[in-house]
Amino acid sequence: MLLYIFRRLLNVVVMLLVVATITFGIFFLVPWLQHTDPVLRYVGKNANPVAIAGIKVKLGLDKPIYEQFWLYLKGLVAGRSYSNGPDTTWCPAPCMGISTQTQTPVWGQLTGDFPVTAWLAAGAATIWLVFGVGTGVLSALRKRSVIDRAAMVTALAGVSLPVYFTGLVASALFIYNLGWLPESNPNVSLGSDPGAWLQNMLLPWITLAFLFAATYARLTRATMLDVLGEDYIRTARAKGLGEGTVIGKHAMRATMTPILTVFGMDLGGLLGGAILTENVFNLHGLGYDALNGITKNDLPMIMGVTLFAAFFIVMANLIVDLFYAVVDPRVRLA
Repeated sequence: MLLYIFRRLLNVVVMLLVVATITFGIFFLVPWLQHTDPVLRYVGKNANPVAIAGIKVKLGLDKPIYEQFWLYLKGLVAGRSYSNGPDTTWCPAPCMGISTQTQTPVWGQLTGDFPVTAWLAAGAATIWLVFGVGTGVLSALRKRSVIDRAAMVTALAGVSLPVYFTGLVASALFIYNLGWLPESNPNVSLGSDPGAWLQNMLLPWITLAFLFAATYARLTRATMLDVLGEDYIRTARAKGLGEGTVIGKHAMRATMTPILTVFGMDLGGLLGGAILTENVFNLHGLGYDALNGITKNDLPMIMGVTLFAAFFIVMANLIVDLFYAVVDPRVRLA
């Protein structure tokens, strides 16, 4: 088991290094190979030559590409300084650059906005796991019944409708027409007003969970139907075990493996920023930072969100691998 965990941790380190290298290549190596000046992405095309030269020295873009890569990796591990004569800015580790919009380290801005994304992902994940998996199990146990058909039609609608559509429709219905919920307020926090914060997050949770719950319902139903046809399930029933024991202890354990795989990827991706949901409901999380960085050409912010999202996806896969060893001990030999 310890060797299994060590191999997975080693894979995480290698994967993060690969992601960091690819990210650097996209933003720095590709412009260099195309003989374009990457500093123009930081100062804009209308900047004067003096400003361009100063920014190039401060960001280290006047150095060879391999030295730029070394400074980039060093900044992620130990931090780095951006200096142009008396103008020196220290970026503590993990340094993902200095935002061109706020002139502050990207890491600090991302960690400040991360709780919004984390709460959004955690709340939505709880809802879609409970309702998605529960609906899938019920549909499998009531195959071809009215409940099964209604659940699958609803799931098909959830998979087909994008978040920006369901989010706008839900806002128009529950906020502006019925008045059950207040308008979204990005300044409300859990610590300042828990009740208002809960009302502020309820609709984004449900809207985001509706999309994923549909996928999990279909996946759970299909997997459960396959598992219920296995010989060991028939054997368990022949031994006189109760239906609750057969489903809860035997069938669900085999069903959880594909669910864990999908859940790890989905949750890791959401922790990197739910761009559409945050944009629809005006939530200032990592998705808001990514969209803001794209619209304002803030490349350090875009790079930071990319690395941040990659980290959570890789860590989510690591956690899924460890849960595999608990759900199915045979994977420890893999």
